[in-house]
Amino acid sequence: MAEEAQRIDELEQQIAALTPVFVAVREEIAKVVVGQQELVDRLLVGLLADGHLLLEGLPGLAKTTAVKALAATLDAQFTRIQFTPDLLPADLVGTQIYDPKTGDFHTRKGPLFGNIVLADEINRAPAKVQSALLEAMEERQVTLGDATYPLPSPFLVLATQNPIEQEGTYPLPEAQVDRFLMKVRVSYPGRDEEREIMRRDIEAPPALQSVLGPEQLRSSRRVVRAVAMEQVVANYILDLVRATRTPDAFGIELASLVEYGASPRASLALSGASRAMAFLDGRGFVTPDDVKAVAPDVLRHRILLTYEAEAMEVDADAVIQDLLEHVPTP
Repeated sequence: MAEEAQRIDELEQQIAALTPVFVAVREEIAKVVVGQQELVDRLLVGLLADGHLLLEGLPGLAKTTAVKALAATLDAQFTRIQFTPDLLPADLVGTQIYDPKTGDFHTRKGPLFGNIVLADEINRAPAKVQSALLEAMEERQVTLGDATYPLPSPFLVLATQNPIEQEGTYPLPEAQVDRFLMKVRVSYPGRDEEREIMRRDIEAPPALQSVLGPEQLRSSRRVVRAVAMEQVVANYILDLVRATRTPDAFGIELASLVEYGASPRASLALSGASRAMAFLDGRGFVTPDDVKAVAPDVLRHRILLTYEAEAMEVDADAVIQDLLEHVPTP
């Protein structure tokens, strides 16, 4: 116990040394994004946990602005892909070009070869384009022809989408959705925040400074992976995820509402995101509250509901809230 306490104390010293950098990141983002603190927190969680994020919300809620602001604070290559119905897989990953002079093929890499990739309006492209992201998001590599090319590190896909019931959109394939660490829902700003947005609109947009370098990010991620998690908290994560698959085993009457539960990726995502939340809170250990804070974002896109749930107008967030209320908290 004494050794573990000492390790946590050393971790918290390392976290304290890195905290000013992330405070500076928040301050830079706040220059162009008013409010939306939960969105900014989740962007930082994704950055620290090395996980892709799917941001969903109505138009005009600063989703794209927030991603661009985050990228501006990093010393990294930023690329943007505007997803449209006529997009082709080669427009993302690149292609091989034949040179008639030499008779050889040359590889031209696509915009997916960046550190921070903004996939804007990702649900406006059909499934054949989405499939081009599967290998990149999971294995951090792209195969072109008979050669495989590693993607740069860090590599983070930050995708935005409007709700899929709007005209001209396509539902994302389940295999791709599961590769996102979190699905973050972006809501309207408050009255005071909207007033501040109006005030800033007449001013020249500020230039953001790069305050987080690659080595600092790598150090931060190493510390996040080292954040302590007691076995009871790990068991709590497993219980939450398994309850999405077999709710009856936990005494929760949700079996008629859930068609498929969360995959093992959800357990890994909950673990990593919870550690990142603890890091941002300045702690060297994970608490159940960290797990509860990120559980809706980690699980909402990994639960497939039945037609009965849709008929009853029950959404994934309601199911997750039920799980959080009934699965025993350590």
